[in-house]
Amino acid sequence: MNRFKNILFVTEAAVDQASAVARAVSLAENNQAELTIIDVFSPVANDYRADIMAYHIKAMESLIEPYKNRLKIRLDMLMGTAFIEIIRAVLRNSHDLVIKAPENPDFMKRLFGSDDMHLLRKCPCPLWLMKPPEKSNYNCILAAVDFDPLKSADVEKALNQEILELASSLALSEFASLHLVHAWEAFAEGTLRARGDSTIKGITTYVENQYLLHQKSLYRLDEMLRDRIGTDAYNYLSPRLHLPKGPARKMIPSLAVELQADLVVMGTIARTGVPGFIIGNTAEAILDQLACSVLAIKPPGFITPVKLAM
Repeated sequence: MNRFKNILFVTEAAVDQASAVARAVSLAENNQAELTIIDVFSPVANDYRADIMAYHIKAMESLIEPYKNRLKIRLDMLMGTAFIEIIRAVLRNSHDLVIKAPENPDFMKRLFGSDDMHLLRKCPCPLWLMKPPEKSNYNCILAAVDFDPLKSADVEKALNQEILELASSLALSEFASLHLVHAWEAFAEGTLRARGDSTIKGITTYVENQYLLHQKSLYRLDEMLRDRIGTDAYNYLSPRLHLPKGPARKMIPSLAVELQADLVVMGTIARTGVPGFIIGNTAEAILDQLACSVLAIKPPGFITPVKLAM
């Protein structure tokens, strides 16, 4: 995998992040990328600021001590609201990937905390949330794609292409299995069944035709992947295709559990969204249910609502 050149790792003191740091270092080495580690602390009075910064710097130095001879790692301290300062660091320094261990909300079933969700909604570059303890190697990677088979949107196509390229690149480097999933529903099927003036055969035929439309579009994406990575790499991966019928918010988390996925690669903007739209309801519902690591990607042209401080 050689996709990232300027990686930002965000510390999360509440969880064990040693395994996530190890993966971030390996990723930076493999990509010949720069690696910056930052810690963000809440605003405090000037009298205490120096002591707090010294404490956090010491903790970060301890975190990177095993890797000092392998890679030059830049350390930085920021003060303010965590997700805002992280995004500002991305904008200021042109980071192309943010890595972070999720917050640890023990009182909730969901994996991600409030800062994580803000970053998933608003971070302009890919965000990799690594579930602790992060595995040194993945066995199963799930790439979730979304599309309307009756429409062809350039932004949607570009987002799906990015998802597939990143997922396949990781699967190759990890020697992991790759699964492509698209959850589909037959538009207005419920209405047709409720009206009572449609025959069972007519409804069945309609649903089967809808399935074939979605299947054809998924096959087309699969062929695009083959063209992008080459036949040899594609044949080695032999990605498995999944077309579960039902709401994506239910089917994708369920499949991730069934496959024991280590990583889900997905977009975080709804199909009907536009650049600058915060997050799709379906994407957020999926993310709320996942209990594995996530690599979340924005579509081309996404504009974060967070601005650099004046």
